[in-house]
Amino acid sequence: AEEGPKQIKSFKLSGLLAAETRMFQGIEIKFVEPPEARMPTKKWRLYEFKGEEQLRTLHLHRTSCYLFGRDRNLLKFPGFIATDHPSCSKQHAVIQFRLHEADDGMGGA
Repeated sequence: AEEGPKQIKSFKLSGLLAAETRMFQGIEIKFVEPPEARMPTKKWRLYEFKGEEQLRTLHLHRTSCYLFGRDRNLLKFPGFIATDHPSCSKQHAVIQFRLHEADDGMGGA
């Protein structure tokens, strides 16, 4: 069997990873929402405490995801919740609501 001309492998940047990144006011958002991201159908809340004192109530049903972190430049990013704890990174954690196959209206987390 005859083989065609050998192709030379290219290790150049394809741009595929860059296509999945998100920018907000010049800052790369390291989290990309999955295609199954959905708004929750129930009114979820998260209560923030410091010791015995409740600091605030976060209404999680207002957007499909929340990003927690220390980067104060992201304060205007929808769903960003700032934390000052030294153990947290600039973009530390995400709560993501998603559609599940047997979605019961809870939205998943």
